[in-house]
Amino acid sequence: MIRRKAKPRKRRPLRIPPVFEMRVALRQIKPPIWRQLLIYGSTSLHGFHGAIQEAFGWQNYHLYEFRLGARRFEAPEQDEATDEDATDVLLMDLDLKPGTTLQYTYDFGDDWEHDIRVITVRAHDPGAVYPYCVDGARAGPPEDCGGPHAYQEFLDILADPKHPEHRERREWAGPHFSPEVFDIRATNRVLELAFNE
Repeated sequence: MIRRKAKPRKRRPLRIPPVFEMRVALRQIKPPIWRQLLIYGSTSLHGFHGAIQEAFGWQNYHLYEFRLGARRFEAPEQDEATDEDATDVLLMDLDLKPGTTLQYTYDFGDDWEHDIRVITVRAHDPGAVYPYCVDGARAGPPEDCGGPHAYQEFLDILADPKHPEHRERREWAGPHFSPEVFDIRATNRVLELAFNE
C-alpha cells in the first residue's frame, strides 16, 4: 500500500467586513428628517432594515423593500418570486461605494420612502460598537400617522391644543414626542440594546 502525504489545505484569507457610513433621509418631508449610520458590511439588508427602524423610532409593524438599480430586496414573508430575500444579501456583497444610492420603503400603506447614500467605506474600529448613529435631524414620524402627505397635518393638529383631534393625536404620538428634537444619545442606546445584547 502506497501512502501519499496529504497536501495541507490553503486557508482562505479572513475577510474583515468594511464599515459603511450611510445617510438615510425621508423623502417628501421638509425640513428633512435623516440619520447618518455606521454599520458593518457583514450586516444583511434585513439587519440594515432593523437599524433604520431603531434609528427613526419606527416599530417594525409593516413590510419593507430596498431597491438598488433594478434589484429589489424584501422581507421573506412578502414571498414575491421576483424579489430577492433581504435576509440573504449582505451589504458588502452589493458593491457599494461612496456615492452609491439605494431606496428603502417602509409601510406600503403610508409609503415612507427613504433615500440612502453611501458616504464612506472604511475599516472597522475593533473598539467600536456597530450600528452607530453619528448624526441626524428631527424626530421620526409616529407609526401609522398617514405618510408624508398627512404628516404636516398631523403636526399642525399637535401644535393646536384647541383642535378637536389634538388630544387623540397627542396620545397617538406619545407624551414625549417633539417633532424637532433628535436625541442621538438615546438613539445610540436603543441601537446598542437592539444589536449588541
